[in-house]
Order: sequence, then C-alpha cells, then structure tokens
Amino acid sequence: MNLKSVVDFLNGIIWSKTLIYLCLGIGVYFSIVTRFLQIRHIKEMIKLMFKGNASEKGISSFQALAISISGRVGTGNIAGVATAIALGGPGALFWMWAIAFLGASSAFVESALGQIYKVEKDGQYRGGPSYYIEKGLGMKWYAVLFSIATIIGAGVFLPGVQSNSIASGFKGAFGISSTLTGILIVVLLGIIVFGGVKRIGKVAEIIVPFMALAYIIMAVIILIMNIEEIPRIFTLIITSAFGANEIFGGILGMAISWGVKRGIYSNEAGQGTGPHAASAAEVSHPAQQGLVQAFSVYIDTLFVCSATGFMILITGNYNTYNPAGGFLVENLAGVEIGPAYTMASVDSVFPGIGTIFIAVALFFFAFTTIMAYYYIGETNVAYIEKEGDTKYITIFRVLFLVATYFGAVRTASLAWAIGDIGVGMMAWLNIIAIILLRKPALICLKDYENQISQGIKTPIFHPEKLGIKGAEFWEKRIAEKSTDKK
Repeated sequence: MNLKSVVDFLNGIIWSKTLIYLCLGIGVYFSIVTRFLQIRHIKEMIKLMFKGNASEKGISSFQALAISISGRVGTGNIAGVATAIALGGPGALFWMWAIAFLGASSAFVESALGQIYKVEKDGQYRGGPSYYIEKGLGMKWYAVLFSIATIIGAGVFLPGVQSNSIASGFKGAFGISSTLTGILIVVLLGIIVFGGVKRIGKVAEIIVPFMALAYIIMAVIILIMNIEEIPRIFTLIITSAFGANEIFGGILGMAISWGVKRGIYSNEAGQGTGPHAASAAEVSHPAQQGLVQAFSVYIDTLFVCSATGFMILITGNYNTYNPAGGFLVENLAGVEIGPAYTMASVDSVFPGIGTIFIAVALFFFAFTTIMAYYYIGETNVAYIEKEGDTKYITIFRVLFLVATYFGAVRTASLAWAIGDIGVGMMAWLNIIAIILLRKPALICLKDYENQISQGIKTPIFHPEKLGIKGAEFWEKRIAEKSTDKK
C-alpha cells in the first residue's frame, strides 16, 4: 500500500458523514443558544476589532484578528473554492456560506474559551484547546492528545498545502521551479518565526488587510463588468445547493459534503486553530475576543471565498466532475483542479494579468497562513514543555521549515489529502471539547452582554463571581487590581 492509499484511507475515516453533520449540528446548536450572536452583535464585532492595544505580554485585538485571518485566509480561499465547485458543483458555495454563518457562533465559543483559560508563560500569553481542555474539563490526557494532534497537523501536515500552492502558482506564472520557490519560502519564513509571536503579529497586521482588500477589489471589478450575469449566478448557486438544477441536481450530497469540508478548511470555525491567536490578545473580557474571532469567519468565507466563487462562476471557467465518471460541465479541458480555475477567470477579463495576479495573491494568502500554522504549532509545543525550556520549540521550528519545503515539491493532490487529515484530527478533538465546555462560554457571553446593557464601557471578567473555575489568569488579575487599589 503506497502513501496515497494510506492517506485516502485515513481521510475516509476522519471525514466521514458523521463529522460533516457534527460540524453543521454544533453550528446550529450554538447559534440557537447564543440567540444568533453572529447577527445580533455584528456592530459590536466591528467596533472591537480596532479596540485595545498590545502589551508586553499580549498582542492587540487587531493583531490577534490578523493572525487568525492569516490562518483562515489561505490557499483554501482560492484553490479550495475551485475544488469545491469542481467536485460539488456551484451549490457547494452555498454550503460554504452556511457553514460560515453557523460556524461564527462556534468560533465565538472556542475563542472565548481560549481567553477564559489562557495562561501567562515565558512572558507571553498562551492559550487554546489544550489549555481549556485541561483547566475546564480537568482532562490532562485529552489536552496532551490535542496538542500532539495539532503539532502534527499544523506543524507537519498543513504547511505543505500552502507552500505547494505557492510553488504551483509561481511555476505557472513565472516558470520558477518548485525547489527554488520552496527555498525562498523557508528563508523568509525562518526570519519571521524565529522572531516569535510579536513579529508574526506585526507582519500579519500589515499584510493581511492589504492582501484581502486587493483580492476583493479585483473580484468586484469583474462582477461590475459582468453585472448582468449576477442574478443568473445566484440562481445557479441556490438551485444547485438544493438539488433543483437540471445539471447539478444529481450531486446534492457532493455539494453539501464538499461545501462543508472546504468551508471548514477555509474558515476553520470549530477546528480549534482560532483560539490560539485569540488567547494572545490583551482584552478586559474574554467575550470581546470571541466576538472579534466570530467576525473573522465572515471575512474569510462571506467575503474572500465568495469573491473567488463568483469570479469562477460568472466567467464560466470551471469544470465539475461527475461522480459516475466524466464531467457534468467541462469548460477548461485538461486543466487541473485548483488555482488554475481562478487564474483563468481573471485572465478571461484581463488577458495576461490573471496568472500573475493570482500567483501573487496565493503567495500572500498562503504565506501568512503558514505563519499562523507555525504559531499554532508553537503554542502546543509550549503547552507540553516545561516553562523556561525552549529547546523543543527550536526543534519544532526546524521540523516546521522542513515540512514546508517538502510540501512545495510534492504533488498537489497528496498535499491536499494530507492537509485534510490534519484539519479533521483537530476538528474532531476540539468539537467534542467545546460541546462539553459550552456552559462557561455561554455564561461569559451573558455576563458581557449584561455589563454592556448597564452602560459599562470596559467590562471586567470575574470568573469566581460567575462560578467559573480554573480561570487562574483572570483570578490573579482581579486580585492584583484589588491590591493596587488598597
């Protein structure tokens, strides 16, 4: 049995229909019990994004958002959307929207939990699923299991998907070999990751807004130039999403499956990656960063993924495979699934520009995602090793750079399949944890809403008063402030 067969076998187990329905189910559940916070608190989310400053131990809310978005906005927004349309038809885009809308509530819960149970270690804030599993559930073994899965997933499996897309884009646009591109990525990445989380935050807050805005502007231009096609494309997406389209009606299951699968891969809601960056933010109340992270899901899927999907569909530059064999739609004969669909879409409107523009966009999207993966992996290494002992983080940095280079030179299909294993492992472990820990997150949200309704401009989190145990960081902060007043 070769590596590809092993990877496909594991994906078949991890990404069964059970995980698909579980992701949709918890999104529905958290949406209901939070009274659809993703709608009620949109104004508050936007306000909080730009509120607060970095400290010696933590980063600002916007820097945490930028790191989180850099993890969410990656090759999945370009190549992932194309893959979803190729294998699930246009209707897959609707299910990406659905999982983003529902997933925003899951993103709030996991990120608020990250803040509630964060710690101060080696002079900086650390947090994430391992920390809230241990402190909130009292299950050290489960926490260690998540850390190991995340170190493997974020540190070994996932970076290759991003570096592979950069290499493919550069080879198609500039004729640069994958080997040379891999070396370039590793050198640039090494300079950043050896500078720690603060350097990652500073780089992310500069690159992320620029790259997302430039990409969305390009999509808007293409939409305006084809504005008469927009109603037809909306109809195509909706009818395909519910099996009512004559061409795509027979692949409804594939539309749901690939829409949810690629939606989760892209926006990462419930996967357990977002809480790592959220925990590093300097805030006065955990709910603040939870709301900010909920909005990051919208930025990723409703804005950036939609931009890709509309560019591809409105220009007709896509193929959709028939599960029984052959094609349901074949507009790009001989073109491999992936960023080539998006390149062809931009090229059809701006000849000669599409390939270069998407290659550059892929570089920024994927490179910042690799940075985020590094931070997530480092946080879990820090969880396992003793305070003051950083040798394992150094070893992790080297292994991470090797995995990134290896991903750049391997085949795209294998890179994506291995990446899916990484996402699935973390998703399974984290979803179970946030279901079990839903009570502290919901209490946290209610407390924040109560303080805001009372006109308190800077809500303060008192875990003991709320009956939340294990939030030592916040208990210590309250005690220090009480001492200072005396």
